Amino acid sequence: MEEHSKIPIIDLSRGYQRREDILTEKVIGIAMKIHSFFGPGLLESCYEGALCYELLQEGISFERQKEIFCVYRGVDLGIAYRADIILENRVVIELKSCERNHPVFCRQLLSYLKLANISVGLLINFNVPRLVDGIQRIVNNY
Repeated sequence: MEEHSKIPIIDLSRGYQRREDILTEKVIGIAMKIHSFFGPGLLESCYEGALCYELLQEGISFERQKEIFCVYRGVDLGIAYRADIILENRVVIELKSCERNHPVFCRQLLSYLKLANISVGLLINFNVPRLVDGIQRIVNNY
């Protein structure tokens, strides 16, 4: 689990954009850059490493492979999952490199968001010809 420096909040003068929206837009742009470079077909870990490198270059704070715990009725049940990447404790990034997105991936990400008490997540499947077809934004309405 690594933590990295923070990017300052952008002043949009009179316009308001949630920090989560700014971060997801930035990550989607970075993911497209990575997909253009590598294309589909690599292991998820390669895309994760490249994404973390680019986040560092952009000065965006993140944690990689962060353990998220499950608590049931006050009892700590241990590690529920490891988030691929969490940006500024605001956005969960779940990476895939598979033939097609399965509906369970969205349900899993929603569960991750609930456990982490985070409102927005991105599911990014790099193993598609056009990356726009592999990106889903999930919102946890608590």
